[in-house]
Amino acid sequence: MKAAIGDRLVIEGTHQGDPRRIGVIVALHHDDGTPPYVVRWLEEEHETLVYPGPGAHIEHHDASPRR
Repeated sequence: MKAAIGDRLVIEGTHQGDPRRIGVIVALHHDDGTPPYVVRWLEEEHETLVYPGPGAHIEHHDASPRR
């Protein structure tokens, strides 16, 4: 999984009825775009360090480079 600042991280709920979480990647810890990422969660407006699991995917921002 590779991302750039401005991309969205989407984490699907792990149980039926769980909401999906969507956040914007605001910082990278590796120059190659691999995790972990600092993510600002849209629904809560707070930031956390995230190591995405198998239920996560990246939605690339139009201005971010494709990797």
